[in-house]
Amino acid sequence: MTRLWDKGAPLDERVLVYTAGEDYALDERLVPYDARASIAHAEMLCAQRLLSAEDLAAIRTGLEALAAEHARGEWRIELADEDGQTALEKRLTARIGPAGGRVHLGRSRNDQVLTALRLYLRDVVEQLAAGATAVGEALERLALRDGRIELPGYTHMQQAMPSSVALWARGFAAEIDDDAQALRRVQHRLARSPLGSAAGYGSPGLPIDRAATRQALGFSEVQEPVTAVQLSRGKAEAQLLFEIALLMQDFGRFAADVLLFYTQEFAFVALPDAFTTGSSIMPQKRNPDVLELVRGRTATAQACLIEALGIFAKLPSGYQRDLQLLKFPLFRGIDLALATAQILVPAIDAMRFRAENIRLDPSIHAAEQANALVVKEGIPFREAYRRIGALLRAGRTDDAK
Repeated sequence: MTRLWDKGAPLDERVLVYTAGEDYALDERLVPYDARASIAHAEMLCAQRLLSAEDLAAIRTGLEALAAEHARGEWRIELADEDGQTALEKRLTARIGPAGGRVHLGRSRNDQVLTALRLYLRDVVEQLAAGATAVGEALERLALRDGRIELPGYTHMQQAMPSSVALWARGFAAEIDDDAQALRRVQHRLARSPLGSAAGYGSPGLPIDRAATRQALGFSEVQEPVTAVQLSRGKAEAQLLFEIALLMQDFGRFAADVLLFYTQEFAFVALPDAFTTGSSIMPQKRNPDVLELVRGRTATAQACLIEALGIFAKLPSGYQRDLQLLKFPLFRGIDLALATAQILVPAIDAMRFRAENIRLDPSIHAAEQANALVVKEGIPFREAYRRIGALLRAGRTDDAK
């Protein structure tokens, strides 16, 4: 196998296994974006008279066909390819001949993969935001369905003030909607085109038109100077993983509440058998495993963020192979958040609150009673607070009303 950088010397197979790692497999999701960016690059080369119209036509047709065949599962990136960029160029050249070797003029794998990654992330950010919005909408449906049911509001794990299913569900919905908006703000760092920065120092001697590829690919601006491109690596990834971590924490806190409400001691919530699992030893058990794993996977989301930050935290300027390692925590965090949003929507839709099991302690109205006393008698709140507290301690709950 001849790789893009081969100069004739043999490579120890163990080096390939270690350096490629899982990167070749992770590149599978970037293939359609890589093909799209490569076509835009070839069109620019042709416009700059660095590539013939005949070669451009062959490259465009070949890449479109390869992307379609990959989408149908007719080929996959192999370890021998090392990465997705090599896999595409190798197959393109085998299909159209020497023209396939001309597509790489004026770029490096560094700006090639980063362009494909940013195109992918632009789409994924919208998918993640839509997933979060769908969870918020499911919570709104729950609020409309069971919203009038009273719930105790808790502080310090003690009944504190009266609440309702509507207040509880809409509180989470509001925060998850905020997460969706924050996810979309990551687009700011994904909107700059790195294509044409090559290995971080441009393409000396070539009349590359970076503005043309920016426009063709829908980026809002060209990332300048070229030396900034590699310095920016990891920032968009970490920002996205940070917002994913916050979204997953909101999902996890929601799950923690439902798990408490589902206990036999509370029994506030009913979950259908379709969304619970059984015990291998206890015939009576139905376990809320989905929600337990939502709660637990907040740790995974946080770990992905920490791993990504650690990879590029102290790198010197310019490209370093360490940056390849960003894909694993990035893709893992993305997939985790998408899967969690997808399972939460039907889980919430299947959830029912059991009003017959919900009891509010009479003292839960104490703050309201103190406020009423202030309004009625015009006394300072602190005096009303003490008077209501004394009545409750004396067991005179009726007098406190």
